[in-house]
Amino acid sequence: MTRAIYPGSFDPVTRGHLDIIERAGRTMEHLTVAVLVNSVKNPLFTVEERVELLRRETAHLPNVEVTSFNGLLVDFARESGAKVIIRGLRAVTDFEYELQMAQTNRKIAPEVDTLFLTTSLEYAYLSSSIVKEVALYDGDISAFVTPEVEHAVKEKMKQKQNR
Repeated sequence: MTRAIYPGSFDPVTRGHLDIIERAGRTMEHLTVAVLVNSVKNPLFTVEERVELLRRETAHLPNVEVTSFNGLLVDFARESGAKVIIRGLRAVTDFEYELQMAQTNRKIAPEVDTLFLTTSLEYAYLSSSIVKEVALYDGDISAFVTPEVEHAVKEKMKQKQNR
């Protein structure tokens, strides 16, 4: 059974992320969407909220599970039995960083490969940072995220403004 991990911050999960999840889920027998616990970043959503949003967005995919992880991705891959790391590429600028990470991971864990999926053209410009920036100024994010995620982002933005 081919087990893969698609790691990320997913803050928030975008239609681009969901596109990669759908496509990787069709390719792999089992896909773990792994939300990174990153103490350096100041996320909009807690790890638990991101995991829950992703679980709801991927509930229709029987071979996809969502969890969080802490530490090195390759250690998490080994612990979960995954042999493939899925990474999405939007542009050439993503490639340089992702290639370095893939080579580093390969050096640490030679049994784990990285598979790059290019983002569908309709989402090539999209990032969670853009979603948050547009939402911060009360812009329309409906083309970037699903209705449920849009509602969650708007609620979070309201909470931030009321602080």
